[in-house]
Amino acid sequence: MSTKRMNVARDAAFFVALLTTALALGGALAHALELPNKIGMSREAYFVVQNIYRGWNRLGYLLAVQLVGMLAVAILYRRERSVMRPALVAVGCLMTAQIIFWTLTFPANTATSNWTIAPTNWETLRQQWEYSHLAGAVLQTLAMAALIVAVLARYRNGGSAG
Repeated sequence: MSTKRMNVARDAAFFVALLTTALALGGALAHALELPNKIGMSREAYFVVQNIYRGWNRLGYLLAVQLVGMLAVAILYRRERSVMRPALVAVGCLMTAQIIFWTLTFPANTATSNWTIAPTNWETLRQQWEYSHLAGAVLQTLAMAALIVAVLARYRNGGSAG
């Protein structure tokens, strides 16, 4: 691959990784910032508020593109460890956030039929759901920070030059 094409590929990979991480971070921070106001709500109020999340499962597509962008950065910078390592940290943060989602958040969604039925342990499920989203927000923030470190290392190493 020519140096010019490599530079374009690297720029595109960073653009995709950073943009998708910023977009994913927006949703994650929304969950984190509303937690203090939601955690003590009555059952009725909580279940009404949870209706705002209908359709948020489509963010899964964004997370897939985010992962591809991060992996592309790591692969395209595999010879520049100061860039590759933080990109891999970002991948690790995203994957950890997904493990938390699938082991804590998704089961709470399933047990409540996406917060349309209130099982007897709904309060436990609420805590599981809210705090797992908080953990995801922390991990998305760390992923963004790692990508920023990678960008800074890239420019310390001479920018886009191959």
